Amino acid sequence: MTLDPVSFRYELDEETGVATVTLDRPERLNALTFEVYRELREAFVALDTEPGVRSILLTGSGRAFCSGGDVEDIIGALFERDYRGLLDFTRATGDLILSIIRCRRPVVGALNGLVAGAGAVIASACDVRVASAEARIAFLFTKVGLSGADMGASWLLPRIVGQGRAMEILMTGDFLDAAEAHRIGLYNRVVAPEELLGEARGWAERLARGPSFGLEITKRMVYREAAMDLESALAAETEIQAACMEDPNFREAYEAFRDRRAPEFE
Repeated sequence: MTLDPVSFRYELDEETGVATVTLDRPERLNALTFEVYRELREAFVALDTEPGVRSILLTGSGRAFCSGGDVEDIIGALFERDYRGLLDFTRATGDLILSIIRCRRPVVGALNGLVAGAGAVIASACDVRVASAEARIAFLFTKVGLSGADMGASWLLPRIVGQGRAMEILMTGDFLDAAEAHRIGLYNRVVAPEELLGEARGWAERLARGPSFGLEITKRMVYREAAMDLESALAAETEIQAACMEDPNFREAYEAFRDRRAPEFE
């Protein structure tokens, strides 16, 4: 299938295999609407098997990556819902995060500006986060009277920055500047604003050139093993690594080394 979203921009570079998803409501700081949530989830489900896609670059247009849920289009409407209706919404937001994490393709977040609320959780679900020096980030949920445990934030964030820092960030809802987010490991790289897309695309292209099956398994196992003890993790890794050794990319890596050339992974 070919993606044709209406609430954000999509582009596939067929030469590199990098699919770019750009949130495109700059006048609203790329705030999320019900439609954006739905289309983004559907897009990541589709990108899991989309032919030609080897990695995904997720970014925003204008001054923000994503400022969270749109106050006018979402927050106001939620006051008109009963508990069942509210559950429908919170389940939908969680489904978006699941679709990013379950997508077998590596996902690189290019955080071009403000990263707040739901936008911060979406960024946390990316496999690599490359940020502009102007990209402040905050998990704002407690600032609006809600729990910091939203959209998987209380599961994701401790695994990225540790429990102590995650507790502080989620309880206060305060903003972190890019330097601090990088220092604690929330951002993988911080670059000048004008260098962001080039740096992030470089990461996406590098991962796109990698062994697809090996990267898929790496992503899957990092999440699965978070709930395992050491013996269970080792048992799982022994089986899956043996399967990877049957993948053509393992032989290609060996033959490339033998022939003193760069590997060309499938």
